[in-house]
Amino acid sequence: MPSPAEEKLLSTRWLLKVAVIFWGGFLVMVATRHSFHRLANLLVLLLISIFLSLAIEPGVNKLQARGWRRGRATITILLSVIVGAIALVSLFVTLVATQIVDLLRNSEEYVNETVDFINRNFNANINPQEVNNSITDPNGPVQRFINSQQDKVVSVSVQALGVLLQIFSVLLFTFYFVADGPRWRRAICSRLPAERQVRVLEVWEIAVTKTGGYLYSRALLALASSFFHWIAFQAIGTPAPIAMAIWVGLVSQFMPVVGTYVAGVLPLVLSFIEEPSSAIFVVVFIIVYQQIENYFVSPRITARTMDLHPALAFGSAIAGAALLGALGALLALPGAAMVQAIASQRGSRHDVVDSPLTTSQQPRRKRKRRRQAAG
Repeated sequence: MPSPAEEKLLSTRWLLKVAVIFWGGFLVMVATRHSFHRLANLLVLLLISIFLSLAIEPGVNKLQARGWRRGRATITILLSVIVGAIALVSLFVTLVATQIVDLLRNSEEYVNETVDFINRNFNANINPQEVNNSITDPNGPVQRFINSQQDKVVSVSVQALGVLLQIFSVLLFTFYFVADGPRWRRAICSRLPAERQVRVLEVWEIAVTKTGGYLYSRALLALASSFFHWIAFQAIGTPAPIAMAIWVGLVSQFMPVVGTYVAGVLPLVLSFIEEPSSAIFVVVFIIVYQQIENYFVSPRITARTMDLHPALAFGSAIAGAALLGALGALLALPGAAMVQAIASQRGSRHDVVDSPLTTSQQPRRKRKRRRQAAG
């Protein structure tokens, strides 16, 4: 039996160990949290780079199979993406800048037309001259807002440089992930036994397939959306109907959940500036087409390219948006498709017992026809 002095010494050592473990764990947690917040931006850039690398790897593999060097094929595809993005951004920036200049030059005429439209359709009694005077008044709210935005030119320029640096970082990471893809996979598999190597390569192939399927489905939906919106905008008289249709098609498909309504703001504003009454037709068409796409077009294309349940796609987009905003909503769909594909291949399957809860009910007309044929 230990003496009281020895028991006291043991309890003191035990308390000292508990205190060291507790405070050590606390310091590790604080350091981890601090490091995560510091490296959060880098982790997001890596996540985007991984997504892009998975998306363009099938194209790189095809070019490599035709005799191209892997690095050269990767640079070619990345440059094609950059050129296309710059062309689209330049087109939209030029269009918006032209409309803004036109609006500033003919602001009084646009104000008069807008006020007349409101007075005529909503039984209002607004004096257009008073509205024009409030806009041109140096001490009015409009001019004060314009003057306040001039001080933000420097900060906006710095933010633009930061965005360009992030884009360059993403492209650089993407290049290394794709160009050195076989080397990365070989390095990872060299640390694993043969069975796990097969599983890792299967998961990698699923990731490439699902990401490529996601982009393929989005591209098809964007093409269909752009085509039908171009027809509608041409008929309504929206300015630059081709550019606006491409804008709506791309944003609505690559920004899940709210992309259609965000993309519809620009053609709505331009139509309202050109002719206020035409803006109503733009809103109606965008809403109607969104419903048709959700119920008829999107499920069929997505089912063939991603095999992702619509409810799971909707829920994953909301979850991704809650975590990382619009970027998370964009990356959530291929991520959910990969998880669903991997989960479907794991575990054993069993026969399902017959039950009304697991059997789809046939329409009444078909059941009556079968009964008549049996009789």
